[in-house]
Amino acid sequence: MYVHWSWKVERSGELSFRSTASAAPAYQTPDPWALTDATAVGAAVLGEEEAHRSLPLVSRLSRWSKRRVLSKSTRSGHSRCHQSIDTTHRSGLRPSQLLLPLTRWRRILGVRHFVMPKPLNERLAEGQYATEPSSKPDAPRQYTEEQRKPLASHAPDIEQGITFAAQDSLPKLPIPDLEHSITKYLAALKPLQPPREHAETQQAAEEFLKGDGPELNEKLKKYANGKTSYIEQFWYDSYLNYDNPVVLNLNPFFLLEDDPTPARNNQVTRAASLVVSALSFVRAVRREELPPDTIKGQPLCMYQYSRLFGTARIPTENGCHIGQDPDSQHIVVLCHGQFYWFDVLDENSDHVMSEKDLAINLQTIVDDAQQTPIQEAAKGAIGVLSTENRKVWAGLREVLTRDEGSNNADCLGIVDSALFIVCLDYAAPTNAPDLCGNMLCGTSKIEKGIQIGTCTNRWYDKLQIIVCANGSAGINFEHTGVDGHTVLRFASDVYTDTILRFARTINGQAPSLWASTSPDPSKRDPKSFGPISTTPRKLEWVMTSELSIAVRFAETRLADLIQQNEFQTLDFAAYGKNFMTSMGFSPDAFVQMAFQAAYYGLYGRSECTYEPAMTKVYLHGRTEAIRSVTPESLAFVQEFWSELEPSRKVEALRRACQAHTAQTRECAKAQGCDRHLYALFSVWQRGLDEDGAEAASSNGDGYSSRGASSPSPLASPVLSAQSDDGLPQRIRSSSSPSPSPARLHALPSLFADHGWDRLNNTILSTSNCGNPSLRHFGFGPTSGDGFGIGYIIKDEGISICASSKHRQTKRFVDALESYLVEIRRMLRAAGGRGGSPAANRARERDRGSSKEGKMKRGRPIRSEVVDKAASVDSRVGSDDDDLGGYGFFDAGMLLQALQARTGSLENTVMAAVEKAMPRRREVGKKLRLSEY
Repeated sequence: MYVHWSWKVERSGELSFRSTASAAPAYQTPDPWALTDATAVGAAVLGEEEAHRSLPLVSRLSRWSKRRVLSKSTRSGHSRCHQSIDTTHRSGLRPSQLLLPLTRWRRILGVRHFVMPKPLNERLAEGQYATEPSSKPDAPRQYTEEQRKPLASHAPDIEQGITFAAQDSLPKLPIPDLEHSITKYLAALKPLQPPREHAETQQAAEEFLKGDGPELNEKLKKYANGKTSYIEQFWYDSYLNYDNPVVLNLNPFFLLEDDPTPARNNQVTRAASLVVSALSFVRAVRREELPPDTIKGQPLCMYQYSRLFGTARIPTENGCHIGQDPDSQHIVVLCHGQFYWFDVLDENSDHVMSEKDLAINLQTIVDDAQQTPIQEAAKGAIGVLSTENRKVWAGLREVLTRDEGSNNADCLGIVDSALFIVCLDYAAPTNAPDLCGNMLCGTSKIEKGIQIGTCTNRWYDKLQIIVCANGSAGINFEHTGVDGHTVLRFASDVYTDTILRFARTINGQAPSLWASTSPDPSKRDPKSFGPISTTPRKLEWVMTSELSIAVRFAETRLADLIQQNEFQTLDFAAYGKNFMTSMGFSPDAFVQMAFQAAYYGLYGRSECTYEPAMTKVYLHGRTEAIRSVTPESLAFVQEFWSELEPSRKVEALRRACQAHTAQTRECAKAQGCDRHLYALFSVWQRGLDEDGAEAASSNGDGYSSRGASSPSPLASPVLSAQSDDGLPQRIRSSSSPSPSPARLHALPSLFADHGWDRLNNTILSTSNCGNPSLRHFGFGPTSGDGFGIGYIIKDEGISICASSKHRQTKRFVDALESYLVEIRRMLRAAGGRGGSPAANRARERDRGSSKEGKMKRGRPIRSEVVDKAASVDSRVGSDDDDLGGYGFFDAGMLLQALQARTGSLENTVMAAVEKAMPRRREVGKKLRLSEY
C-alpha cells in the first residue's frame, strides 16, 4: 500500500499538503509537521516548489504516533538513513527511503520569517525575557532581503551529517591473542624486575596459559559478542567506582595560550569570546558539521564528542553514573563561589546572544558577586562539595535533593544539566606553575581562618572553562566520557575560532572555522528563540547547618590535598620537534627517553613508566598502554650515565627510540597487553560464566556503574591512585558484592604474582597531548611516590608540567633540562647537526665541492646555534608521532544514555518537561544587567 504526499509552497508563503492512497485504509492522516520536525515554519519566501514522494505503509497504520522521521538528524546528531528508518519503524511506519534528502528538507522548512528585535537597551528597560511579548504590538516594519532571509548568507558549505558518517565503517577493537599478550606482559616487566622475581613471574604466566587463562579468554570473547567494545564497560566502571576525590586524582587541565590581541586579554572580554566559540563548537557537533578527526586520512571514532557537553558525573551510594541533558541550552557561571545561569542557545542550537550581550551578562555577574564579601561567599561555596570523597558527596547530594521540587533540588538540576561551567576567578597568577595549579585544583589562601582561594570556585563534575582576572584561561574536565584527544580538539578549535572571529572584524572575507554559522541574534525575532531566559539569575542555595558544616570540612580537606601536591613547569626553548626529526628521531620517543634518563640520573634505577597510545581508529576506541621502559631504554640510560664516548651513547639512544616507536605502533593497533589482561581480570573478578555474561553491564547502556565494580589492575594515569594516606592503591569500591560460593575461586596465578602489582604501580605517568593553542597541560601524580608529567612537543620547544606528592619535583625538572642540553651536545659531537635535512644536504654539497672550482672568497662562519638557524619545516615522518600520547586520560567512552523509548513514554516525558519549563525559568534571583 502506498500513500502519495505532495506539497506546494505558494507565492504567499503558505504551504499546502495533500495525500492520496492506492488503497483506503482506516487511519487518520498524520500531522505533516510531525514528519518534518518543523516547530515553526513561518512565511517562507521560496517561490514555487512542488515535490512528490511515495511511502510504503505496512501494518497497523491506525497506531500512528507523532514520531519525527528526521528527529535523529535534527536533534540527536545522527543523520544516517538507517537510523531514520529505525525511528519510524518504532512508530509503525516503514519508509523505503527518506521523504527528501535532509538538505532539501532544511532548505524548504528551515527558513523563517524574522521580525527585527527591539534594541537591547529598550528590551532591558522593560525587564522582560527575550521571549516575553511586548505589552503593545509593534508597528508594521519594512524588511530588507537580508532581514527577510537571514539564513541565506549562512548556508553550509558542506553536507550535514559528516561528523559521525564514518562510525559504521570503523572496525571493532580486536581482542589480542592470549599468548601474544602474555609475551608482551613479560617483556614489559623484564627490565623492571630482578632476575629471580622475573623467573617467578614467568612461571606464573606459564601456569596461567595452561590453566585459567584460556577459559577466561573464551568467556571474554563470548561477552564481547554484540558489544561495541570488549573493554568499554569494564574500563568505564573503573572510573565510576572510584571513591576518592576527582580533583588532583582524575581531572586533567589545559592551559590555553593568551589571546594574541592584548586588548582582549581582560577577564570579561576573554571569557565572552571563549564562550561564543565554545557554543559554535556545540552547534557544529549537534548539526553534525564538525569534520571528523583523521590520522593519515583514516577517520577516527567521533563518539566522544556527543558526550562532551551537558554531562555531569553523579555520585551515588553504589558508585557514580553519568547524566546528560542532550538538549541543554544554558551555561552556569561561577564567581567568588557563587552560582549564576542563563540560556545561550535556542532549541535549534543557534546562538541567542551576541558576544557583546554575553560580555554584559558576565560583567553583571562579576559586579553582583563582588557585592558579597568574599569571606561570606566562601561559607556558602557549594561547589567545594564536588571535591569530596564520592560517597560523602553522594550523601550530601541526597540532602540537597531530598525534597523534590525544592529550591536546592532545582539549583542542583540547573548545574547538572548545564552545557558547561564558566569559572571567573578573582586571582591573577602570572608564572606558569601557579597558572597550572590554578587550572588543576585552584589556589588555597586562608584569610582570617576562611578559605578565599579559587579552589572553592569550581564544579569538578563537569567540563569547566576557567578565566583568571588577567585573562589567562584554561580548561578542567571530568574525563570519564572523554579522553584528552577529544578535549584537545575542542580547546584548539575554540582558541582558533576566537582569533578568526577577531580577524573577520578587520577583514570580512577572513575564513571561518565552521561549515555554517549561527544567524545573527540581533537580526532575529525574539519570539523565534523559544522559551528561554537570557537574563542571568543567581542560584541562592538554602544553607542548612548540615550543608554549612559539610562545606567547611570539604574545604579543609581540599586545602590539605593542594598543600600535598606541587607543580613545576619547564618551557624548554633550545630546540623542539624540528631538531629531533632532523636528527632522525621520533619526537615522542626522544622525550620519553629524556624522562627515563633524568629519573635514572637522580635515583640510579628505572621505574614503571606509562604513556597512553590512542586507539580511536577503532569504534569507541580508548587507549592502550605503552610501557616505555624496555631493555633498550634501560641499556641507554645506563650507558648515558657512564664514561662511554658520545657516539656510543647516541647509538644506544637511537636503539631505545626505535624500540619505543615500534611498541607505539603496535599499541595504536590495539596489540598491547594491558587492556586485554585487565579485561580478563575483570571477567574473573565478576565471576562471569556462560549464563551470566550480561551481568557485567548494569544496564547495557554504558552509563551507570551500579553494583559490581572492577578494581583497576593496571597502572595508568587514572587507575593507579593514592589513598588518603598517600600510599598507592588499586581503584576499588566497597560496593562490590561478594561472589557466590559457586563462583568463589582462587585468584589466577598471573594476577597473584608480584609482577602484576609492580606493573600496577606507575612511578612516571606521562602523556603527550597538545598543540600550539596550548601553553601547558597536566594532571596530578597517579601514585603517592610518583610523578605526573604532561608534555607538549612544539616545533621549536618543549612544554612540560610535572607534579608530585612529597617528591623533588623542581629537582627532577632541572635534571630533565640538563639532560636535554647535554644530549644535544652529544649529538653534535657524534656528527649530528640541527636544522632541516635540506639545509644539511646543501652544506654537505658545499663541503664536498672540488677546490679546483670557482675560488671561494671570505672566511666560512661556523654557527654556534645550528639547530635554530633553519626555519624550514623539517618534519621527518614518524608514524607514532600522530598516535602516541593524546590521551592521558584513558577515558572510558560513554554509550547511549537511554534506550529508544515508546511513544507513550516519550509523550509522558515531554509533558513533564513542558510542565517544568516555566518553573525552571524562575529558578534563581534575576539580576539587573550592568552597562558594559
